[in-house]
Amino acid sequence: MARLTELTTAEELHLRDMADPAYRAEHERTRFANEVAVRVLKYRADHGLSQSAFGRLVGMPQPHVARLESADHEPSLSTLARLSAALGIDFTVTITPRGVELRESA
Repeated sequence: MARLTELTTAEELHLRDMADPAYRAEHERTRFANEVAVRVLKYRADHGLSQSAFGRLVGMPQPHVARLESADHEPSLSTLARLSAALGIDFTVTITPRGVELRESA
């Protein structure tokens, strides 16, 4: 059995996989949606909310919350505005020729 210190970390796997052009392209394509998903998941976890309870809080059905958390689709600006208003958190979006980026809140 391998020792814990011998196991490859998720970060090490990610860095290795980023050398693959197809992986890198998919990572960049889904980065914005993943960053939003992580913020939603973190908020739900920090506040002990189910997807249904979170949906009621922000005014969206549970299946919409599930899609948001799965990061299958980029959320619209109106969805980000709804989340920001309901949760009191900032979503600062930068749009450049390289793509859309969600910046960390201050």
